[in-house]
Amino acid sequence: MLTVDQALAQLLGGARRITDTETLPLGAALGRTLAADVVSTLAVPGFDNSAMDGYALNVADFGPGATFSVVQRIAAGDTGDALAPGEAARIFTGAPVPDGTNAVAMQEDCAVEGGILSIGTPLRTGQHIRRRGEDVMAGAAVIKAGTRLGAAELGLLAAVGVARVGVMRQLRVALLSTGNELVEPGAPLAPGKIYNSNRYAISALLTDAGCIVDDLGIVPDQFAATRDILADAAATHDVVLSTGGVSVGEEDHVKAAVESLGALSLWKIAIKPGKPFAFGRIPAGEVRAGSGGETGSDPGADFIGLPGNPVSSYITFLLFVRPFLAARVGGEAPVQAVRVPAGFAIGRAGNRREYLRARLENGRAVLYPNQGSGVLTSVVWADGLVVIPEGATVADGDAVDFVPLAALR
Repeated sequence: MLTVDQALAQLLGGARRITDTETLPLGAALGRTLAADVVSTLAVPGFDNSAMDGYALNVADFGPGATFSVVQRIAAGDTGDALAPGEAARIFTGAPVPDGTNAVAMQEDCAVEGGILSIGTPLRTGQHIRRRGEDVMAGAAVIKAGTRLGAAELGLLAAVGVARVGVMRQLRVALLSTGNELVEPGAPLAPGKIYNSNRYAISALLTDAGCIVDDLGIVPDQFAATRDILADAAATHDVVLSTGGVSVGEEDHVKAAVESLGALSLWKIAIKPGKPFAFGRIPAGEVRAGSGGETGSDPGADFIGLPGNPVSSYITFLLFVRPFLAARVGGEAPVQAVRVPAGFAIGRAGNRREYLRARLENGRAVLYPNQGSGVLTSVVWADGLVVIPEGATVADGDAVDFVPLAALR
């Protein structure tokens, strides 16, 4: 078995970055990966402006008993006239400060009677003024290529005047579930059958990762059927992802089917939960009639086989598939942990790195009582994963690595 670090390095090393891009309106770019650095053509803010509702003035005119004549009113979107010594302007948040101003007094500290302003607290130069370019300077690279665009990034792009943005095209991923025991939610549940939870969890994770998901449904535990659907999917997709069928049982046909078409370069990771994880390649071939692609040579697809147990599938997706998909579009999705005190104790761990479902309570990581690989309630309950290295022991209060689930989704 490969270690977690070896497996992740192999996956990222095998991630062939795509080069296709498209240009989208800013409002349609949420969740997409930026194709090239964005350099601002303007400064933000574009002028010195007031950070408060109050009065603009010059502190050189301020002293004990000083008063100012309020000579103008400047709202956001307006411009004012230069101030002469002893003059002040009523000003509102975001409005440009007039020439001759070097401070803004908050309205809460001011009193005005008969057009004469008096101020009850000391002033300092620059107080409550947002300077031109203090957020972004013209010519600055505001967002780097490979960044996944979220709400903050879209807001920043809008602030520098970007209306359309170049992004990497979306990966097209074929998702299939294997197992004669699987039925879809809503169907009668006969003896020995279970509902297909992986289909919905993994499809949602792929969508969150910015992929176009083609759900190919449930594949029966038959070698020929498995091989055919893998071959068809590889002809028209960037990645083929399956759940189940990659272990060593007599009814686990996915590994053999992939190897009959191409090759696996990774199988079995020293991780708990999730040991039966597979990665490989289904190579170029003739696109099959009716598969939705053009006839001719095709570059083939990456293959990822997730374990069938739902927690194993979920966690290995977050730890391995998510960064792999990000790398294919030129981005990064690192697994970042923080150190927190353990609210539990563990005897000596085994020879696989463990990822335990946990949540923070009063700053300490506590574990879900049932860590079984089929216990989906643990994932819903948890807000993170505690990482237990191979062979480690943990005493109550020891510092442990905690990976927030919110940072992995």
